[in-house]
Amino acid sequence: MQKRRFVCVLAVIFMAGVAAAATQVTTKPDFGKLSRVAAKTQTEYFAIFMGGKKIGHCKHARCLDDGKVTTTETMVMTIRRLGTAMTVRQSETCFETAAGKPLGFKSVQTLGTMEVKMEGTVDAAGKVSVTTTIGQNVRKQTMDWPEGALMSEGLRLLERKKGLKEGTTYTVEVFAASMLTALKAEIRIGATRNVDLLGRVVPLTEVTTVIKAPTGAVTTTSYTDSKFRMQKTVMSVVGIDVEVVACSRHFALSKNDVADFLNRFLLSPPKPLTGVASARSITYTLEPITQPGKPAGKAKLRFPATDNQTVRNLKTGGVVVTVCPIKPKVGTTFPYKGKDKVAVSALKATRFLQCDDKKIKSLARKAVGDTKDTLKAARKIEAFVRKYIKKKDLSVGYASAVEVAASRQGDCTEHAVLTAALCRAVGIPAQVVTGVAYVESFGGRKGVFGPHAWNRVLIGKKWVGFDAALGQYDAGHITMTAGDGSQDEFFGIISTLGCFKIAKVTIQK
Repeated sequence: MQKRRFVCVLAVIFMAGVAAAATQVTTKPDFGKLSRVAAKTQTEYFAIFMGGKKIGHCKHARCLDDGKVTTTETMVMTIRRLGTAMTVRQSETCFETAAGKPLGFKSVQTLGTMEVKMEGTVDAAGKVSVTTTIGQNVRKQTMDWPEGALMSEGLRLLERKKGLKEGTTYTVEVFAASMLTALKAEIRIGATRNVDLLGRVVPLTEVTTVIKAPTGAVTTTSYTDSKFRMQKTVMSVVGIDVEVVACSRHFALSKNDVADFLNRFLLSPPKPLTGVASARSITYTLEPITQPGKPAGKAKLRFPATDNQTVRNLKTGGVVVTVCPIKPKVGTTFPYKGKDKVAVSALKATRFLQCDDKKIKSLARKAVGDTKDTLKAARKIEAFVRKYIKKKDLSVGYASAVEVAASRQGDCTEHAVLTAALCRAVGIPAQVVTGVAYVESFGGRKGVFGPHAWNRVLIGKKWVGFDAALGQYDAGHITMTAGDGSQDEFFGIISTLGCFKIAKVTIQK
């Protein structure tokens, strides 16, 4: 399961929902030096509920000091994956002028023992200097500030300008520091209604926000008081209801329950499958699951058509997916010298696929040896990664290729990012694929499909599947997204994973 993506997306959604949140302003007494304008801070707390269980808290802090605004959103959650508990911490700090002009940002994500820190400054020309630190690996880059994108204070000011009149709609670009990108948010002001806040019923204005990314969208419903303070946000994340509710500091920091969200995503076919590894193709009829208390037919299942997978939508809301793995022939050489945009992009170094790193380049050369054939090289890299990662467990958050190269441990995501990075390092276009895959046993259950990550590699003119974690890509793999392993790809599965069942399976030998 792509754990880091899940957490990052949840944090971005929360940030967009509480950008206008504020409490009574109090003077902050402990600044080291006096400012020309007295420093003031606002702080409020929220409890996070998943599936009815309190699993964490959020803290929103806004400080005005000498004409500059610093806003920090902090989120702490405890989750469990099949018995392995993990504490997740994420914070995003925005530095802006009092008028909402971006000055810089800082993002820190910690999953287990893995930490990713990103710091950026925005100059007068709109250039952003970013430093990313993952473990001992430090990378610097320069990018353009997304045109028109706002951070927390800019969003706060915009919401006050637009007001809370029912029927008001507007669109805004929200900068997500942890993703280094801007996400489009469509906002609609609804009616005022009575809302339960942990047993206290309060009249609040409903605000619906649709956050969009290239691969999908997430809808949140927030409830705001007349002073623009968000009191409650409700969303569905991978089929699980998540609520963020304003509360006292004492309750927010109180003991949490632990939610095991991975077990929920294990899918059982109508009957155990046989001959999956050798099947020529497998056709799956997938039907949306009606969530308790929600109207039927609302889930939208997203499955892309690929070189290995065809998709047919049903009028019932279901989807028929046929997986037919390509069997490529030898004879194609690397490095890739074509001009296909997707292939060229799949050769570049990214935050998690550092194919330009010395260690990664060295491992890649060791893996392929003197092979010049693309297919043979990819097979060698697949086998090399499977053997290279010694400790195979669920304790790692979502490590980058450099981190995996150093630790030599992880689950399917770590196998996938290292495989993609090694392929790119020698000039073979490769992507990280996420979806579900069939295994004979997992988490104490027999014959199930579970969330999984693997790769696809360009061989000639076709993208071919590879799976270093399971040792073989076959028709038991259902693709949901493919890309460079970045967090925004998670939007492509957030409204589908956990929201469907496998109604029928037909295996063609």
